[in-house]
Amino acid sequence: MEKFDSIICISQTPWQGDFQKAIVQLTTELSVRHRMIYVDYQYTVKDFVNGLRGRQPAPVRELVRLKDPLTKRTFDNGGEAWVWVPPLMLPINWMDQEAHDRLIHWNVGRLVKGLRRVMKKLDMKRPLVINAFNPVWGVPMLGQLNECATIYYCFDEITTAGNWMSRHGHRYEQEYLRRVHAVVTTSETLRQAKSVLQPNAFCVKNGANFDLFHTARKLARENPPTTPVVGYLGTADNRVNVDLVEYCARTMPDVTFRFIGEVKEPRLAALSKYPNVEFIPPHQPADLPPLLAKLSAAMIPFACNEHTYTIYPLKINEYLAAGLPVVSTPFSILDDFNGVIELAGTPEEFAQALRRGLSDNTPFRIRKRVEMAQGNTWAKRAEEFEAVLRRIPAAWSAGPPEPEPHRNALVHKTSGSK
Repeated sequence: MEKFDSIICISQTPWQGDFQKAIVQLTTELSVRHRMIYVDYQYTVKDFVNGLRGRQPAPVRELVRLKDPLTKRTFDNGGEAWVWVPPLMLPINWMDQEAHDRLIHWNVGRLVKGLRRVMKKLDMKRPLVINAFNPVWGVPMLGQLNECATIYYCFDEITTAGNWMSRHGHRYEQEYLRRVHAVVTTSETLRQAKSVLQPNAFCVKNGANFDLFHTARKLARENPPTTPVVGYLGTADNRVNVDLVEYCARTMPDVTFRFIGEVKEPRLAALSKYPNVEFIPPHQPADLPPLLAKLSAAMIPFACNEHTYTIYPLKINEYLAAGLPVVSTPFSILDDFNGVIELAGTPEEFAQALRRGLSDNTPFRIRKRVEMAQGNTWAKRAEEFEAVLRRIPAAWSAGPPEPEPHRNALVHKTSGSK
């Protein structure tokens, strides 16, 4: 039986947003059986100012404590979790190594002080910590919450995650991997990479909010698409093979290519010059099924490189839950989906595969896709995650807190930790 009385999730992504987030979905499912605190994104003074000006979403009133920063979220699965907005932080990611490493302790001290008050209020005394892809904050937080164990939840390759994370993240992640009790990754390729520094490495792949996305299939049955539309759901950034997409748009003028979500790749946005390429702004997850119901097929046109090789895409099971044919490049190990999706590597092959997918809509094929997604729900992934926890002795053994691991030159104890 577990020896923790609660689980604290510390992430670098906001709870609210325009797309499904792995750690939010996992928290939602774990909350059925565990008391949960989700520590929201660590908003900085810069974020606060931009929020005031309407340039970015930010919980402005909660950040300055004009509104309670601790809220209880209840879910359709019967679970509930507490979401806590930390106090304002200094924006330090842009700084050089020496200045950053000195000031990160001030930020962490503020977060820990507030989080301890929340733990006391909720009578949580011996938590398990799940750090979701936030090693920069994770390293100086080790041992500060009376935690029985710490799990690093890694869902991306940090060295290729962009300057916002890789600038300081890589060196912190190396230290963090050595000192946590285990790492859980979302792809087998990531597990292999992280196991070099942390032998307790496990893979729990991304899941799907099946009930939400299967709604799209029901809507499509009532009002089937009348023209061929190939869709892409989620952030379109440098992972997308723009040349491949342009070839398909140019050679398939009778097909609409619809991107739903934020576009961060300028070359992709430039494809709006084609009359059959459309861009739809981000929507809240609950608003996505009607948009998916208008698609005839879905695509994952990722470039094949070191970064994408570590990805297990959330969207693949979301597409399948909607019953959509899926065409993807072979950017990663996707053996789980053999016979259900089609892989194509070149622009010519991709266009041909899309043609086949647009006509691959028999009841049998649709049922196979839906069944695949049903086997990959977030509820099942939460069970797999809990199976990992049962293999971590520190999370399933009684006794006083373990002595804090030796700190190297990266991190020094802050004045706020006693």
